[in-house]
Amino acid sequence: MFKMLNHIQEKLVIYLPITMILAIAYGYYFNPAGLKLFMPIIIFFMVYPMMVTLRYEELLAKGNGKLHLVAQIINFLVFPIMGYGIGKLFFPDNNYIIIGLLLMSLLPTSGMTISWTGFAKGNVPAAIKMMVIGLILGSVLTPFYLNIFMGESGGIPFMDIINEIIKVVFVPMVLGYGSQKYLLKKYGRERFQNEFKKNIPLIATLALVGIVFISTAMRANVIVANPIMLVKIFVVLAVSYTASFILVTIIAKAMFNREDGIALIYGTVMRNLSIALAIALSIYSTSGSEVALIVAVGFVVQIQGAALYLKILDKVYKTDNSQLELEVN
Repeated sequence: MFKMLNHIQEKLVIYLPITMILAIAYGYYFNPAGLKLFMPIIIFFMVYPMMVTLRYEELLAKGNGKLHLVAQIINFLVFPIMGYGIGKLFFPDNNYIIIGLLLMSLLPTSGMTISWTGFAKGNVPAAIKMMVIGLILGSVLTPFYLNIFMGESGGIPFMDIINEIIKVVFVPMVLGYGSQKYLLKKYGRERFQNEFKKNIPLIATLALVGIVFISTAMRANVIVANPIMLVKIFVVLAVSYTASFILVTIIAKAMFNREDGIALIYGTVMRNLSIALAIALSIYSTSGSEVALIVAVGFVVQIQGAALYLKILDKVYKTDNSQLELEVN
C-alpha cells in the first residue's frame, strides 16, 4: 500500500487534476451531501501524520536568526497583505475565495519545503526549523488575521475560529508528539527514521486526495455552471506564485548566501496547503467547499511551480548545479 501511496505523492500534480475532474462528474450527477460525513476523520488523518514526524527539537536549535526573522516577516506581513490584495482585486464579490487565499498566505511551509530545499542543495536544517516555526505561528495567528482582514464578513465568530484551529491543528499536534515519543521509545530512532518517518506521512496523501474529491464534488454544480471561475482561479494562483518566487528570490540573493537563500525561497513561497484545506473545511462547515476549492487548485500550481523553479535555479544563481539528483518530470 505504501508503495502505491508513494507513487501518488510523487505524481500529485497529475492525480489531483484527475481527482477534481472525477469529483466534478460525481457531484454533478449524484448528491454529494453524504460525503460530508467522512470529512472530520479525513481531516484528522490529513494533519496527524505530519505531526508524528515533525522535528519539534528544531525549535530549540540555535543559529540563522536573521534568516528566520526575514522568513517570518515575509510569511506574516508580506504574504498575508499580498493574498488579501489579490483576492480583493480579482474576486471582490466572493468573500470565500478571499478567505481561501488568506488561509493559504497565513500557513507557510510544509514537508515539501524540506524536500525541495534538499533537492536544490539548500540549507535543510534551516528549512526544517522554518517549517516548525511557521506552522505554530501560522496556526496561532490565523484567527487574528481572519478577524482583522475579514471581520464580520468572514461569517464565523472569532472564538469559533480559535476552537476549530485548536481541534484541527493543536490536538493532532499533541497526539502526534505523543505518538512520536512512543515510537522512538519502542522501536528506536533508527527504525523511526528509516521506516515510520518515511511511511506515516503517506497516509496524509491519501487523506488529501479524499478531501480534494469531497470539496470539489460539493461545488460541482457551481463549477459546471461557471467553468471560467475555475480557470480564473488557476491563472490568478499561477501569477501569484510567480510573483512570490520573483519577490523572495530578489530578497534571498540580496541578503543571504546560496544555501540560506534557497531555504528562504522554499520556506516562504511553499505554503502548508494541507493545513489550510483542513481549517477551511472545519471552520466553514457549510460553505467550506467554496473556500477549499481555491486551496485545492493551489496544490497543482504549487507543486508545478516548485518543480519549474528548480529547473531554472542554475540560471537564477548562475552556478553549476549539475549534481542535483532530482529528475523533474
